[in-house]
Amino acid sequence: MGQRRPRPNLFIVGAMKCGTSSLHAYLGQHPSIFMSEPKEPCYFVDREQLNWPAIESLGFWRSEERYLELFESVTRETVIGESSTLYSKLPRITGVAERIARFEPGARILYIMRDPIERTISHYWHSVRWEGETRDPLAAIRREPDYREVSFYAMQLKPYLELFGRRQVTSLTLEELRSAPGPTLNRLFRWLELEPVEPSQETTAARNVTPPEVERVRGRGFLHRFRFSRFWEVAGPFVPARLRQMGRGLSATTVERNSEPVGEVVEYLRPIQRRETEMLEELLERSFSEWTTLWGLGE
Repeated sequence: MGQRRPRPNLFIVGAMKCGTSSLHAYLGQHPSIFMSEPKEPCYFVDREQLNWPAIESLGFWRSEERYLELFESVTRETVIGESSTLYSKLPRITGVAERIARFEPGARILYIMRDPIERTISHYWHSVRWEGETRDPLAAIRREPDYREVSFYAMQLKPYLELFGRRQVTSLTLEELRSAPGPTLNRLFRWLELEPVEPSQETTAARNVTPPEVERVRGRGFLHRFRFSRFWEVAGPFVPARLRQMGRGLSATTVERNSEPVGEVVEYLRPIQRRETEMLEELLERSFSEWTTLWGLGE
């Protein structure tokens, strides 16, 4: 009878734009932890709800066998993990907690959060950069529920707490990780029943940060989509550099993120996210005074 293939028993489930890439890398520095590469297999997302071409093309959704290939390099590590931010995108993406529970009932669930207003604005700029968002910040955030709902942390956490229990689920904030990386990580290692380790110098390095300048699509985005099509991937190198540069200028314009006023966005989001954070504080029995933008501290 063959040896059982390594299976993940740790899942960083989000939230998006809250430092999951950094946390994934930091945990992977521990000698007893194996973290998958690539970081976001999204295996437990129903393919009909996936809508992420780059991840779809990797094909982890095809079968459990394909998914488990991610962990073939495990040797002596006892904690085997992956991180997929689509695992906490209710109500747009459903059923993930239930699928993970069926796959590994004893799994540990790790959820990282951030000031919900800052996270929402960062989410918007991510969409400008990668998904062709053309609306101004206030219009987009008012009209697209996903921007707001990913920051409804209590709603995202509840299914995991109900299915796995409080011993198997823990959370932290990006602000905690930034201000005290060593103690915060060692708290997580103790939760994972591992020995604490001294953090490396890389532990303070942020990963997957949205740059100060991003491209915003012009018009309806036809040229932008063409630039990132498979046809252009093949044909583009044969087009003179001057024409490629001209096409890029016609398809998108460069925007400095700090040049866009967000005061109205903050005022719009505050009453919404304060209500949500009050529910989160009740759920987790802790406060979030580190979320200065949410509470208007220092203004």
